[in-house]
This record gives sequence, structure tokens and C-alpha cells, in this order.
Amino acid sequence: MPLAETAALVAAAAAERRAVAAFNIITLEHAEAVVAGAEAAGAPVILQISENAVKYRYGRVRPLARAAAEAAAVADVPVALHLDHVTSDPLLRAAAGAGFSSVMYDASHLPYEENLSATRAAAAWAHRNGLWVEAELGEVGGKNGAPPLDAHAPGARTEPEEARAFVEESGVDALAVAIGSAHAMTTRTASLDHGLLARLAGTLDVPLVLHGSSGVPDAELAAAVSGGIAKVNIGTALNLAMTGAIRTYLAANADAVDSRAYLSAGRLAMVDTVTALIGVLRAEDPVPAVD
Repeated sequence: MPLAETAALVAAAAAERRAVAAFNIITLEHAEAVVAGAEAAGAPVILQISENAVKYRYGRVRPLARAAAEAAAVADVPVALHLDHVTSDPLLRAAAGAGFSSVMYDASHLPYEENLSATRAAAAWAHRNGLWVEAELGEVGGKNGAPPLDAHAPGARTEPEEARAFVEESGVDALAVAIGSAHAMTTRTASLDHGLLARLAGTLDVPLVLHGSSGVPDAELAAAVSGGIAKVNIGTALNLAMTGAIRTYLAANADAVDSRAYLSAGRLAMVDTVTALIGVLRAEDPVPAVD
């Protein structure tokens, strides 16, 4: 089917008090696994390509974006394409012509006023070019190898009133909030601040997004969705599944040389991860928020 719009998928998830899963992809195997996992779960999904993934692909966004769009075109469920964690204005401007319906513009590493100014300009350009815009306020740590922020460090949590002013003045369509998760976690030990999430959900009129979700246990994820998170970003969980399956295959098949064999094992492991996590985010019985 044709590419879906991120805005429509997030709005529908928010209306159902569920969340749409957004998986970061690096290879065609990632994209195929996400689509297959979403089909198995019978749920819509978002394929995300990050600025770091673009850098890995020699700085070219179109090859992977076109591959993802082709995977979406044969899917039995709605699939949207999102450009994630963009800090480069030239890359932002490449999004409009590469099949993306949305972009996450990331100036969260800047002081508040600079973040607001850069995000406002990015959102204005993106809206003129038909793109839905997500931003981040309060820094979700762990990006680019940096350690997670201490819970009491400045900027480690999103302050509700500041967030309301930021959304109103920047014009963004969704906000990624810092409530205790961190990027690139390889253990599922993150503990979310559900009280803060409740205040944010009660203060803001835009959908809320959770980044760094691979390190969040199932019960915490389900409680976050119940508390108002409408889009959940997942990346490291796929890489853990893929790499673990490939390691296991090669350990058992020391003479293997055909990459299709071990990449198939990695892809299948990612399918299972996608299906399981979508099930958590779209559970019929909401989990009450944890104090």
C-alpha cells in the first residue's frame, strides 16, 4: 500500500490510548523485519532513518529511504517513513523529496533559547514543505556514545510549563520528553517518572514521544502508553536481536560464508522483537501508571 502519514498514525494511536511503534532501521534487513513484525502484529508502524544511519550510508539518505518505501509498498499494514534526530539543515531539506512525511529535528543539546530558535525555524520550513515535525525538550541521554544523564542533572527531565511554552512558540507537532529513558541501553533497566509524564500529558496539547525505549521494561512501556505516550522510538533492541542471532549462527556454523544464511537469522530475530514490542504498546488492557 502507499506510504502512510506519520501524523495520521500518531493521531490514531493517541485517540486509542495506545502508541505507534517507530523502529530505527540501518539496513534493508531491518526494514523488512519491521514490516514483517508489524504484519504479524496486525498493526501500523513507522520506519525511522536517523542522521547517524545516513552518515553510515556514506551520507546519502535516498538509497535506504527508497528501500524502506519499497518495503512499505508491499506491506499489509500502514507504514510511514520518518527522518530521525536531524541536526543538519541540509539533511532536513532533503527529507521533503525523499519520501518522508515527518522529521524529528533535534536541537535538544543546545541551551533552551537556542533550541527554541533553531526548532522554530526548522518547523516553519518543514510545515511549508508538508512535513510533520517532532522535537525534543529535556535531553534524553546516551546519544552518540555519551553516558545517560544523571536524573538530577540540568536538562535531564522535561519541565511541563517550559514544555508548553516551547511547543507554543516553536510550532512543533509532537514532543519527545525526557522522563528517565536513555538512548543505546543494552539492558532493560530504565525506570520512568510516571508522575512527571502525567503532568506533561495534562499540560501539553501535542502527542508525546518516548525515545530510548529499548532500555525500558515491558511493564514500564505499557504504563507510559497508558499515561499518554503516543509514539515510542526503538532502535537498540533490533540491533541486539540481529547481532545476537548472527553471533549464535556463526558460532554454530564456523565455515559459513554465505551472508544470506546469517542475515536471515538476524532478520528473523528482529521480526520476533518487533512483534513482541508492538504487542506491548497496543495491549487491550492499559497498565496503570506506576508511582
